[in-house]
Amino acid sequence: MLESLECGIALVGSEVKSLRNGNVSLAESYGRVREGEVWLVGCDISEYAEASRFNHEPRRPRKLLLHRREIRRFAQRAYQQGLTLVPLKMYFKRGRAKILMGICKGRKRHDKREAMKAAEARREMQRRIYRQ
Repeated sequence: MLESLECGIALVGSEVKSLRNGNVSLAESYGRVREGEVWLVGCDISEYAEASRFNHEPRRPRKLLLHRREIRRFAQRAYQQGLTLVPLKMYFKRGRAKILMGICKGRKRHDKREAMKAAEARREMQRRIYRQ
């Protein structure tokens, strides 16, 4: 991760209630710049059971609330240099939903292989420890 920025997120009522229950997954989500705005794509906020017909779509794109200068500096940098906007965590601050976005650099092929080897070595050590 190269840089991070806290930003607001535009939500509907049932999404906020679902967030307060902890029903969110940022696993496959990322930020995208479209027409001068930043959008959170792929974030899964589960439906709120008590909302019935007024429920939201769980995986809809959500607008991130940033100042124009922040969009220019932060998001355009990611776009121009081939970096990725990645959500790091979502939380409440003074009653408002916030999301911490980071500019991240992807791994090269050899880095991925090294990470896979290290993970396999850790798993193997854990197996041997549990067998004894």
